Amino acid sequence: MAKGYWVSVYPAISDPERLTAYNKLARPAVRAGGGRLLSRGGRVVAHEAGITQRVVLIEFDSFEQAVAAYESEAYQKALVALPDGVERDFRIIEGID
Repeated sequence: MAKGYWVSVYPAISDPERLTAYNKLARPAVRAGGGRLLSRGGRVVAHEAGITQRVVLIEFDSFEQAVAAYESEAYQKALVALPDGVERDFRIIEGID
């Protein structure tokens, strides 16, 4: 079964303190959904139109598990805390089996 991944890229973060509030709710929701943090805000070398700002990569055992974690009540509560001052490009993708 192919794994599932959450990929988030943050082109702009104007309120880092409010992003911290989101993270406090999101981390336990992701863990409860079976997610494993692989990368968060580490070094980036961008090519072409790449973005060097914060990148987050989370792995799940399956694509379906990744979708279910996003749709969970706990994660939806975390999304409410995501501040307006944060621009985020978020995707759920299926890995290669």
